[in-house]
Amino acid sequence: MMRRNRRKPTASFDERLQKAADDARQAAEKLPQGPERDMLLNKASQAETAVRINRWLSSPGLQSPR
Repeated sequence: MMRRNRRKPTASFDERLQKAADDARQAAEKLPQGPERDMLLNKASQAETAVRINRWLSSPGLQSPR
């Protein structure tokens, strides 16, 4: 039986998402206008939205439904 990799990530989920967004934006800056660049910018935008949603969901002011 194969063992699963159980290492914990060194960076938080928010940090990893933000790094993915930054990396995608930097890669998009190096490309000319076109579908590849648009895809990378879309990926960056989605990662930044995921960061905002994750921060909102983990905020202390969020109330549980009653």
